[in-house]
Amino acid sequence: MGRAFTFPGQGSQAVGMGQALAQSFAAARELFEEIDEALKQPLSRLMWSGPEADLTLTENAQPALMAVSLAVMRVLEREGHLEWGRHVQLVAGHSLGEYSALAAAGAFSIPDAARLLKARGRAMQRAVPVGQGAMAALLGAELAQAEELAKEATRGDEVCVVANDNAPGQIVISGHKAAIERAAELSKSKGIKRAIMLPVSAPFHSPLMKPAAREMEDVLGDAVLAPPRVPIISNVTAEPTSDPATIKRLLVEQVTARVRWRETIASLLDRGITSVVEAGAGKILTGMAKRIDKELAAVSIETPQEIEAFIKAL
Repeated sequence: MGRAFTFPGQGSQAVGMGQALAQSFAAARELFEEIDEALKQPLSRLMWSGPEADLTLTENAQPALMAVSLAVMRVLEREGHLEWGRHVQLVAGHSLGEYSALAAAGAFSIPDAARLLKARGRAMQRAVPVGQGAMAALLGAELAQAEELAKEATRGDEVCVVANDNAPGQIVISGHKAAIERAAELSKSKGIKRAIMLPVSAPFHSPLMKPAAREMEDVLGDAVLAPPRVPIISNVTAEPTSDPATIKRLLVEQVTARVRWRETIASLLDRGITSVVEAGAGKILTGMAKRIDKELAAVSIETPQEIEAFIKAL
């Protein structure tokens, strides 16, 4: 049986995340302290006590979500003696989750990964003035439908593109606010079940993020990146890679490119993966995996109880 670990992206954050891990496991407490120290910020306190509005800020949500994912992995390694290559064959992460996946697999040091995500969050926030960009989830839409809708909703030099191909019937579009709102209105006549404007502060994974991509190219250029212990399936290509130079290039491209998550899960299946484990906050990726392939064994691990059950089954 092949097993892959996946790591969630923005939107999975919630006040209180990671607190039970810290209370139950010394390994998790040490991990959170390491990230607080790297950022010179009491991020763990914000994660556990809020306020929610501050936790939701992109520059906080991104390293916070990574912290929970890495705390889970640290406990699995320390308490469950999880071995890379033996218990895990591949990793993948949804958007910022790629950084979590790479840090978990030893490609980035944990302090470096935290600082990179802080920088990424700030760069993405700065790329487009607040109020000019938007994103919307198209429920019941297929990829071809969403691409046609995005094209029809675009006027002049506006941007409206598919940002996330998450799962069958779950597509996200991103771009200028006016174009996204127009697409949401047009969707009613296209047989799309529902269009939901997302509570995000910027149009992620669209060409409007080019200033952020340029910033990340500079930041990643100086970062130390080792080959991960197991290959990572890239959001941009839906193909595995372990080459540090390729990974850096794809992390830059990822800022403006589509998250090809449906294809990522298909790529895992093509490579003999029969079990996918979501490590970190929430169960969003687990739900997507089951929509993509109902036969796939997909579980999420966030709580001490879930960790203990998983270790017993290793």
